Amino acid sequence: MKPEFRTIKQIKNDKEKSCVLIKKMSEIIKQNDINIGAYVHLSLESALLCARVAPKDKTLSGIPVAIKDNICEQGIPTCCASKILEGFKPPYNATVIKKLKEAGAIPFGKTNMDEFAFGSSTETSFYKITKNPWDKTRVPGGSSGGSAAAVASGEAVCALGSDTGGSIRQPASFCGVVGLKPTYGRVSRYGLIAFASGLDQIGPITRTVEDSAMLLQTIAGYDPKDSTSVDIPVPDYSKSLIQSVKGLKIGVPEECFAQGLDKEIEDSVKEAINLLQKLGGKIIKIQLPHMEYSVATYCIIATAEASSNLARFDAVRYGYRAEEPEGLGAIEMVSKSRSIGFGSETKRRILLGTYVLSSGYYEAYYIKAQKVRTLIKEDFEDAFKVCDCIIMPTSPTPAFKIGEKIKDPLSMYLSDIFTISINLAGLPAISVPCGFTSSGLPIGMQIIGRAFDEEMLFKIGFAYQSNTRWHTMKPE
Repeated sequence: MKPEFRTIKQIKNDKEKSCVLIKKMSEIIKQNDINIGAYVHLSLESALLCARVAPKDKTLSGIPVAIKDNICEQGIPTCCASKILEGFKPPYNATVIKKLKEAGAIPFGKTNMDEFAFGSSTETSFYKITKNPWDKTRVPGGSSGGSAAAVASGEAVCALGSDTGGSIRQPASFCGVVGLKPTYGRVSRYGLIAFASGLDQIGPITRTVEDSAMLLQTIAGYDPKDSTSVDIPVPDYSKSLIQSVKGLKIGVPEECFAQGLDKEIEDSVKEAINLLQKLGGKIIKIQLPHMEYSVATYCIIATAEASSNLARFDAVRYGYRAEEPEGLGAIEMVSKSRSIGFGSETKRRILLGTYVLSSGYYEAYYIKAQKVRTLIKEDFEDAFKVCDCIIMPTSPTPAFKIGEKIKDPLSMYLSDIFTISINLAGLPAISVPCGFTSSGLPIGMQIIGRAFDEEMLFKIGFAYQSNTRWHTMKPE
């Protein structure tokens, strides 16, 4: 049986019964996933039950959706790929899961990720390493590497991921699929197990821009359960799917095409920009002078918030408790449980975050990082005074080898250098496939818009995909 490479639109047109589709997807995963490792848990029985009771006349009726392992689904294991949450079954649905089910979609499995979303390669998972479907000696990106690999390999029609510093867009780029980070506040974070609450955002990973628009249409909107959710209307994104960019002013940051960028990625992204120019777009050179500080700023802010958020996993309120706690004092029991329950990258980030928040260093590091974050945000505000969108590479390199950067955290963090600043500014961005390297690895182009202007991303992305075939390519 060949993998499932149809889009949401094609499945809806085929009118295949959802129970049949779910069983077919399950067989595909059984055959393929032993080589990919995209899933950590399959919920076939729950999915079949959902398929039987799901409304038949909704926008996503019968569409199976893979879910990243940090998004809560009632009664389904949700472990953030960590030992400390092993066996945890949430007693409630995240708002995005509730909305998917109301739209007739079928959540049917949890995808692998870096532990608590700490990583850019899906190598820090407690369970296993996910492999890139295009080259199984390479990583799929991270931390939503399982979701991206599932869509790229035909093990999912579409998926949800979360993006704190590029965790949807970077794996989408590495795996040759479409990944969208919505504006901060556009999609409810209720039920997303937090990494860095001021940066996290849930978003879709799909095969096409059209599918991305359909999925965002379903999960976007104000949620009173999330205090950071913004109460503004959600547009009809289908109206932005037009094949024209005529008259649009496209900003291209000069800093993104400097030293350190892979030559084949530079050529592919520039070729994509030239195509958009031929389609009627006007190219404008811009500067983002504080982008070079984005990785350092992110490391301080994200680790500070992570150390605070993960304090709840103390073996008392939540989380794994070390065996034979008898004879241990409370502090020793918590210490032993967290030492065993957390992986090395998680411990590193907790230590960094605790350090920058500690007395004497809070103002020197955390407050200063927040000031630089404001400067980065102001760079984008200045750029959007002269252009309608910004285009840059999604990642400076194609997918790297498994194990190549796992012992070099700084090198790993730099793989998100083009995506992190967008999270710090709270803006929306989408990664779309725009070519392949000579060795057959996908390349992604990132399109960035003003806050809550996801329509612009869909407009440009759809026009580009209507004139190229990169998104139709499939791994062997």
